[in-house]
Amino acid sequence: MSKQSKLELEKAAIKNYLLPFLNLHKQHPFLPGAQNIKGQSAFIGIEESELGEFRQGYQKVCKTAALDLLKEDEVIENISKLPFNSTDAVMVVGDSHADDLQGWFEIFRHLLEIGVDDASFKVLNNAVYGSTSVDVLRRIDRDLSLAKPEWVIIALGSHDAQMLHGIGDRSLVSLAEFYENISTIESMIQEVTPNPIIWVTPPPAVTELMEDMPMFSGVLYEKKLAPYREVMAGKSGYVVDPMGKRMGRPAEAWNYLPDGFHLSLSGHIETVKWLLRALTSEQK
Repeated sequence: MSKQSKLELEKAAIKNYLLPFLNLHKQHPFLPGAQNIKGQSAFIGIEESELGEFRQGYQKVCKTAALDLLKEDEVIENISKLPFNSTDAVMVVGDSHADDLQGWFEIFRHLLEIGVDDASFKVLNNAVYGSTSVDVLRRIDRDLSLAKPEWVIIALGSHDAQMLHGIGDRSLVSLAEFYENISTIESMIQEVTPNPIIWVTPPPAVTELMEDMPMFSGVLYEKKLAPYREVMAGKSGYVVDPMGKRMGRPAEAWNYLPDGFHLSLSGHIETVKWLLRALTSEQK
């Protein structure tokens, strides 16, 4: 393969797969160039105008998904019963499932903006692609200090539980360490807000698809992931999908991107529905 052909393939992979996760202002918060679209496009290797068009397209997709959801009676009813006050700050911290610019949290943002009358929510997406509980633990104090949120959503576990190639039968972050990290994160949030934490458990992966994806250095097995989900499901607060059922049992491929790990639009929409159900249930 020629150097030019390889470059074209890499750019295609960025545009068709990675771009919704390349939110450099969060990955590199202290680099001035990462805080504007000109610097971001130069780093990524595409034109500034093209990056802007892609991002506008992602927001259009999320807004359209929110409008479609607001045609459903269950969604309308649950929106009306949300426990938020109209000026609350709602912040998510976590991994690439929430960081996705076409993801469930961005759809949820539009639902709040469109579906709640006279509301002026402050909706903050502080999730970062590829994060483990270690990464969130490192950032959480700064995030809480800057945002002072009334509500915090935690979406973690998928990257912690990945089994890396060539290192034997162990996960990236051990279950014991994950438990300690989550407990510390929980304590830090409870010092800032009296409201219950919202826990979004990690969805299963389609392992066979993940094994065929060259961009992953590891793989995720449901039998390894389930205990991480159980750690989050055992916490007090609102728990979204404690049994990992929202993608189907077994997980249905159309709810995922071709990598079998990240969610497709349908998978993100299911997550929003489960989030609304959890927030309007009696559990706390």
